[in-house]
Amino acid sequence: MNIFHKRQGQVDVNFCYFYTDTIYQFRHLLADDALKLEVISSLLYLVQKEIVTLYGFVIMPNHIHLLWYILKQNGKESAAGSLAKFTAHRFKKYLLQTNQLHLYKSDKDDRAFQFWKRDPLAIPISTEKIFVSKLEYIHNNPVKWNLCIYPEEYKWSSARFYWEGVDEFNMLTHYKD
Repeated sequence: MNIFHKRQGQVDVNFCYFYTDTIYQFRHLLADDALKLEVISSLLYLVQKEIVTLYGFVIMPNHIHLLWYILKQNGKESAAGSLAKFTAHRFKKYLLQTNQLHLYKSDKDDRAFQFWKRDPLAIPISTEKIFVSKLEYIHNNPVKWNLCIYPEEYKWSSARFYWEGVDEFNMLTHYKD
């Protein structure tokens, strides 16, 4: 199967994307490991339901990067929509319990709270060279943020999978497979 996107400008099924979603107002919501696990849980669901194939990821304090192939919609929702919706519900529940929910109160009429910025970035991947450069970018992100010295030391990334063959969360596919 050719995982690389041939067209520009559209997010479609049956194509691979470099995807970035950022926490609203760049807050460090994902500095909390419990909330990183909610992102992992959502990604694992999407992989197990064969909605996406996940090739690479990193969860940073205020954003995520994914390299994923979109296999199908999740019912009427896109994979990205499902990820954002599931994690928002889980974030809300957690923040309510930890008395921090008020920090994410929205000033928009269509929602009470907002966790993710609108309009995440989805860049279609057209070649293996671009794919590898984005994967390296993902893996080096925690090093640039001084969260680790070596990419494979950062638990919340696919780097260890590519360096040591360890898929701690059991949700990754090697892009050469």
